[in-house]
Amino acid sequence: MIERHWKGIAHFKEADNYIKHLTLETFPHLATIQGFVRSSILSRETGEGVEFLIVTVWQSLDAIKQFAGEQAEIAVVPPTVQNMMVSYDPHVSHYSVVLEYKP
Repeated sequence: MIERHWKGIAHFKEADNYIKHLTLETFPHLATIQGFVRSSILSRETGEGVEFLIVTVWQSLDAIKQFAGEQAEIAVVPPTVQNMMVSYDPHVSHYSVVLEYKP
């Protein structure tokens, strides 16, 4: 399994709109891709806005490429989302899941 991590800081007034975008557009699209497992939205307020860490979990890098294209380390940030952001990472980080602990 692979986790894909991306960060962006939304304008305070756009934070709820960004969550709506993810839940109504992005995540349903991801759910149609074979190899997509799950996603999470993490957030915290900063002086600039609301920082989001988006974590998606995939079965393989090939599955990720179905969403992101061959250059899977490039962030997929549609223009509507770019306009919601104060700043955002142009690249993502991928992590191999080496252990999951569930008590």
